[in-house]
Amino acid sequence: MSNASREHGPDRDEALRAWVRADFSLALTATERIGLGADAAADVWHAVGEDGLRYAVKWSGGGAGAALLVPALLAERGVPGVPAPLPTPSGALWSERQGRRLSVVPWVSDEGALDAGMAEDQWRAYGTMLARTHATEPDPEAAAALPHEDHTHAVEAAQVRAVQRALGDVAEGRVPGPGDALVAELAEQWSAASDTVAALLAGADELGGRLRGRAPAPAVLCHGDPHLGNVLLREGLPWLIDWDDAVLAPPERDLLFVLGGVLAFAPVREHEQAWFFEAYTAVGGPAHPDPERLAYYRCRRALEDLAGPAAEVLDPKTPEPERAEALALLRGILSPTGLAAAALDSLTGTNTAKGVTW
Repeated sequence: MSNASREHGPDRDEALRAWVRADFSLALTATERIGLGADAAADVWHAVGEDGLRYAVKWSGGGAGAALLVPALLAERGVPGVPAPLPTPSGALWSERQGRRLSVVPWVSDEGALDAGMAEDQWRAYGTMLARTHATEPDPEAAAALPHEDHTHAVEAAQVRAVQRALGDVAEGRVPGPGDALVAELAEQWSAASDTVAALLAGADELGGRLRGRAPAPAVLCHGDPHLGNVLLREGLPWLIDWDDAVLAPPERDLLFVLGGVLAFAPVREHEQAWFFEAYTAVGGPAHPDPERLAYYRCRRALEDLAGPAAEVLDPKTPEPERAEALALLRGILSPTGLAAAALDSLTGTNTAKGVTW
């Protein structure tokens, strides 16, 4: 749950149910607040309706309407494995409550691909789904709401430098903040990784400059964060959820998450990549992902995945179990098999040619 929502969200489940009934003509009999999704400025509830069906209810103050416009468009175009949001009686995909978007999406499944893993047919279905997503032309409304890739990373660089400043301030006692064992370990991990962080920043700068100087690549409709934590399994088929990072970008923006993956504890193995790409290319996806773009996206993602958990550890408003989990994530990113090491390998050329031709 976001800190802002802890302070300003609906005080009782009855309030949320009243909103959903009024805005979506949907009567809920049970609600449970959960913590899912890439949108840090959001709360998500698992809900049960009087119709006996289950729903995900989201109240979001971040991102853009593209997170709902894109899956609605894809579902309408017949792309498999994409849950469409429930419209309001007037046909809107969300309502406005206290300056934030309220949306309802059918609950897909309790079975996650990250925990269950995927078999050959599921990897092939996933390849078909992403290929059809990339081949879908956004309508004018979605296109206007979608960000466009420009191969810059000022946000990620600023997040990293903010963590560096905060750690310096805490060490010098200049600001109040958690002074516990979690912060002490974070400071130790960050200090040990200082050369790695610097190399990732420099690599992203160099690659971003090169890519901006090249002829633009075709921008396609991308999910932006299609790792297995955002894939659910229902009746044996994969479903892709959480479209908060949807973007118009070269396909490598999504393919990064298949070519080795980004989670140290759940790498995508070579035979799984082969299954995926056989289906992906059969539907028209590019057979030759660009190594330079993949390297750039690895660096940028590594910077984001380092700064996010570190900031969470440093946040005194975050509950201690969540801070401990964030620190564990950071350890994985910095491990020898983690994303930071993979990004550095890409920079030196040892990984850029592996598995990128199908």
